[in-house]
Amino acid sequence: MEQNIKKNTWAAPLIIGISIIISCFALALGLANFRSRNEHSISATGSASVDFESDLIIWRGSFSAKAYTSKEAYRQIEQDADRVYEYLTDNDIDDEEIIFSSVDITQNYRDNYDVNGNYIGSEPDGYTLTQSVTVSSSKIDTVELISRDISSLLNTGVEFTSNSPEYYFSGLDELKLDLIDKASKNARDRIDIIAANTGAKVGKLKNSSLGVFQITAKNSGTNSYSYDGAFDISSRHKTASITVRLEYDL
Repeated sequence: MEQNIKKNTWAAPLIIGISIIISCFALALGLANFRSRNEHSISATGSASVDFESDLIIWRGSFSAKAYTSKEAYRQIEQDADRVYEYLTDNDIDDEEIIFSSVDITQNYRDNYDVNGNYIGSEPDGYTLTQSVTVSSSKIDTVELISRDISSLLNTGVEFTSNSPEYYFSGLDELKLDLIDKASKNARDRIDIIAANTGAKVGKLKNSSLGVFQITAKNSGTNSYSYDGAFDISSRHKTASITVRLEYDL
């Protein structure tokens, strides 16, 4: 009985000690493998960009009419719409490229004050009607010209407000795919050069990530880039760019 107690007394610490040694060895081996995997990889970021010209222009404008009665104001806004339509069609804009919005109507009020300058209330003071027009066309030169020179329209009495043209590109999806392909090849070329100069052999692809798509005005530089991706619509001539990051085993 006493011998069994003595055996148990030294056996338990021995087992615990062996377990600790095995655990430390396994942990050290795991950390070594982890470092080895991290150290035996290579990554590079490739980029691609292209200059292109927009093939679609959108120009928006609005005009308004004021009168004491809504009926009179509506009659005036109809006349103005006819003048705007005539101005556009006379300048080689087709019917299907012109869209008129519905008419917005607002009742005006005039504030009244007493002889001492105290506000005593307001009363109806006629109506203001507003209508917008949008031109979408591939005739960029034509639309640019009429958006800059609306003096003949203003001379007819139309109170017209012109917005800056917006420029778009119909082949954007194909352009994106082509840039991704070129940026991926650029990243792989960089990896191959680094590996060749260090005597390493490139293995399997581990990770890949795609950067945000940037469309900026041509020659605007990276200052126009946005964290979420830029999408310039104010310039006819643009630059599109993208980055791709690749990581390979060695």
